[in-house]
Amino acid sequence: MARRESVERVESVRGQVRLQGEVQAAYPEVPPEALRGEVRRVTVVGEGVLHRRCRDVAEEEFGTPALARLVDDMFATMRVAEGAGLAANQIGVDLQLFVWDCFDEDGVRHVGHILNPVLDELPAGARRLVEAEEGCLSVPGPYAALARPDRAVVRGRDLDGRPLVVEGHGYFARCLQHEADHLGGGLYIDRLAARERRAALRRMEECKAEVFAGRAVRAEELAALRRTSV
Repeated sequence: MARRESVERVESVRGQVRLQGEVQAAYPEVPPEALRGEVRRVTVVGEGVLHRRCRDVAEEEFGTPALARLVDDMFATMRVAEGAGLAANQIGVDLQLFVWDCFDEDGVRHVGHILNPVLDELPAGARRLVEAEEGCLSVPGPYAALARPDRAVVRGRDLDGRPLVVEGHGYFARCLQHEADHLGGGLYIDRLAARERRAALRRMEECKAEVFAGRAVRAEELAALRRTSV
């Protein structure tokens, strides 16, 4: 999911960071995964891998170096693309996995990854729809108003196969739902009315060159930061 302009990427008054859902005493501004990873090309609406359900992570894949490298690459790619979240199929990988680095409205920073995620079906009484602007790294440029529940609970596993439950509210809840949609083969524009969807795609064509140019600049900046941190 594209980062929302109104949710600033700054430390909160409390400085709270939740890594894999757990409060941390301290956390670096640039995630270690982003410094280790390689930036990959972000897939764009229309590419087949974005429009079908991703396969589950197999038992024998948990805990492998290849899976850890994939998560590193996703964090690096998400950073240069200025994302709040990124699904594996957004870098062309057919796998039930997404990562996030997302501030909520209270200034709490949420960072993590989850594999084989499943969103809880919330009871009607626990659902409150909130309409807000939403964008996507695979639909570069436009934002559109979309109503989603303001609370989300996702259950899955971490890189080593341990059970993981993450709960989000507000903007972070939107991020969790957006990325879960990706892994099912959906994009946020699929939830828009036909006219709004066409308008978003037109805006994408108008501004995608500028978006791609910005990503290239930030990729160079990340590479320079990586060299100085070795």
